[in-house]
Amino acid sequence: MIVVPYHQDERLADGQLPVTGEVEVVQPDLPDGDIWRRLAALDDAAADRVAASVRAGGPTTVISGDCLLAMAALAGAQRAGVHPGIVWFDAHGDVHTLDTSTSGYLGGLSLRLLLGAHPELLAGPLGVQVVAEDRVVLVDARDLDPPEVDYLRSSSIRRSGVAELDVASLPDGPLILHIDVDVTDPGELPGLLFPAPGGPPATQVVAAARRILATGRVTVLDIACPWHPLADEHTHQIRADLLRDLLGARHA
Repeated sequence: MIVVPYHQDERLADGQLPVTGEVEVVQPDLPDGDIWRRLAALDDAAADRVAASVRAGGPTTVISGDCLLAMAALAGAQRAGVHPGIVWFDAHGDVHTLDTSTSGYLGGLSLRLLLGAHPELLAGPLGVQVVAEDRVVLVDARDLDPPEVDYLRSSSIRRSGVAELDVASLPDGPLILHIDVDVTDPGELPGLLFPAPGGPPATQVVAAARRILATGRVTVLDIACPWHPLADEHTHQIRADLLRDLLGARHA
């Protein structure tokens, strides 16, 4: 299991990603400069670890504090000679560009960057071959801004709810399964950075992940945990239980 304890280019406090077992922590020295240069360096280091794991043939799991790390999962798979499609679980669309984002939150560009937006920022420096829209399934995405609605309406990205997800609708070949934990209803998962009410229960998310993983086609399971620092022991346990269940789905 590869743990990248960062939210964007900021190192998270120890314990903010509550996982147990054998882990490989990626925490390179990041260069001075703007955030994109620092993110490229972080992704490059994480991608090397992902590539080594994929080449070794074992289950490859990445856990981080940010959806932007999905670029490292893609880069690593491609460095190992695998060109996966993407199944993206998220309460949000993450298909903004720098021009459409009103909040300026860079995580809102995460999926769109994999599809070719702003290649000079990450995909180019990392040598990534961007993913075609028809090789992507976006799951849930209940909280969309108007520019994201417009983009998705005209794109070839397939959409699905969590409970309705049919493995027969997944892209052919190997897959990256990306799960932003905020796809879960925030009533069950306190302390999310960007809670979006009305989501599915955690049991549905885990069950859907299990169906996808059971295909045997998931090259990288990429879990993003964009939540506030630990507030209390109860919250910590809820987070740890969710991560345990998602990780357990890989071996079910």
